[in-house]
Amino acid sequence: MTGKELRKLYVDFFKSKDHKEIYSASLIPDNDPSVLFTTAGMHPLVPYLLGQKHPLGKRLVDYQKCFRTCDIDSVGDSCHLTFFEMLGNWSLNDYFKKESLTMSHEFLTKVLGIPQERIAVTCFEGDELAPKDMETYSIWKELGYPDERIFFYSKKENWWGPVGNTGPCGPDSEIFYDTGKEACSKECGPACSCGKYVEMWNNVFMEYNRNEDGTFEKMKNHNVDTGLGFERVLYIMNNQESTYDTELFQPIIKKISEISNIDYYNTSEENIFSFRVVADHLRSATFILGDDKDVTPSNVDQGYILRRIIRRAMRHLRKLDITGNGVMNEIAKVVVENYSDIYPELERNEDYIYSQLTKEEATFNKTLDKGMKVAEKMMQSIDKIVDGETLFHLYDTYGFPIEFTKELAIEKGLAIDEEGFAVKFREHQEKSRIGAEQKFKGGLADSKVETARLHTATHLLNGALRRVLGDTIYQKGSNITSERLRFDFSFDRKVTPEELERVSVIVNEAINKNIPVVCEEMTVEEAKSQGAIGVFGDKYGEKVKVYTIGEYSKEICGGPHANNTEELKNFKIIKEESSSAGVRRIKAIIDFE
Repeated sequence: MTGKELRKLYVDFFKSKDHKEIYSASLIPDNDPSVLFTTAGMHPLVPYLLGQKHPLGKRLVDYQKCFRTCDIDSVGDSCHLTFFEMLGNWSLNDYFKKESLTMSHEFLTKVLGIPQERIAVTCFEGDELAPKDMETYSIWKELGYPDERIFFYSKKENWWGPVGNTGPCGPDSEIFYDTGKEACSKECGPACSCGKYVEMWNNVFMEYNRNEDGTFEKMKNHNVDTGLGFERVLYIMNNQESTYDTELFQPIIKKISEISNIDYYNTSEENIFSFRVVADHLRSATFILGDDKDVTPSNVDQGYILRRIIRRAMRHLRKLDITGNGVMNEIAKVVVENYSDIYPELERNEDYIYSQLTKEEATFNKTLDKGMKVAEKMMQSIDKIVDGETLFHLYDTYGFPIEFTKELAIEKGLAIDEEGFAVKFREHQEKSRIGAEQKFKGGLADSKVETARLHTATHLLNGALRRVLGDTIYQKGSNITSERLRFDFSFDRKVTPEELERVSVIVNEAINKNIPVVCEEMTVEEAKSQGAIGVFGDKYGEKVKVYTIGEYSKEICGGPHANNTEELKNFKIIKEESSSAGVRRIKAIIDFE
């Protein structure tokens, strides 16, 4: 089975169940400060999961580009990836547990033909705040699953949300493939990491609301959010050992083999691990760079993660004795060739992908040269062991990988305190986690009044920029918290103070006119004929929402909005700066009192 066949089977199956197909959103979430990347198919649908009406109805299906770093240390095994595709279907206050689980069962066993005896499922075991999910258990029993293949687990394994402190949440039921490997113990089950079970699908049932006091109450409306792991199911269907054996990765593996002159299927475990890290990380980097939002390698936010995976790929290329310039571009070209028919943005942004990889390669080589000189100097005064603090200082301050420090230490007859480095690294991660929680404390469900008003302000800002700077201006990204907005747009020079003042005047003019924010549902063709701006990408569903603010703005959008411009009170630009090549960034605030 090919990837194209699997995508089509999935979408067609749910279309036959009255679902409407929607298209993959950007890897960079719109107006969502809680995450740096789209980590699941549900992210673009948050407004609708929270109650907004979707223009295509209550049943939806898609395949969505996703990126996660939580599994980065597991990349190299049979199934963990950073970039992946999620097959998803949703019920927006329509069907619930029985229909959802029955359709999942039917697709896996009837459409894909996976033997039912190779499937295990899980349910929420209940706690003092929410009861045991016996409804899900009963449905699996009705579908023919015996007790020995139905497992109950705690909230750690079988509960979703809320992402913030409050909001929609509920139990989930995960579906696993039993590889047939021998159980590692009597307690072995789907939650075990021994490799016997591979998670395929997760069905989330949003039926509770978590209150500020920590209690849960049943919601009047309920939703279903499901995610099926595309790459995992593909290797299962082809009876392969890992995702790296599928057609998705084999062309990349082949290219790395050609460059390294190493046979992937006849080499050491260490080399196989490096092959997989390079393949995964450069596929991910290609998709991030290929996104229409112009992310560049940097030391903050998405750019930091992008830089991290590119440099990690370069380290493993060196382990394969690949040090030539332009190698990453050769591998990225394979990704572009293999995916452009599904994700045309890769071909559209092909030159940008290669130019950024080339720049980062040069930057990292300079970093290594500088780090090598500093490490050499430090080690001149060390007798026996390089302590953890020194190792982390080289890593954190100079970007010098510990693997390189280790090699240099061995050459000089020194040992290294890897455990001490690990302690310092964990401390660093914890500080970063706490910082991120403060930065993104609103959560996915943060659609407070302030957020809706700031989102409306981005529409007015976009319209004003196009008036002042010309209609070649297009939004390239935005980030909204409950305190401020950040808006990225295409422009190749600094905006002058005079131009910024004119923009502010136009936005505040609209605010002072007390203009209603009008939402209409229409086809894309109708929206374009009315002059609506399509924000990001070139794929929409049959119908879209168009928000009109008088003569100031008309945009295709799905985010939360104010009802009237008077709610914004007053608009003020606090900063204008460069975001990346050809992209400027404006930060602004509005008055809430």
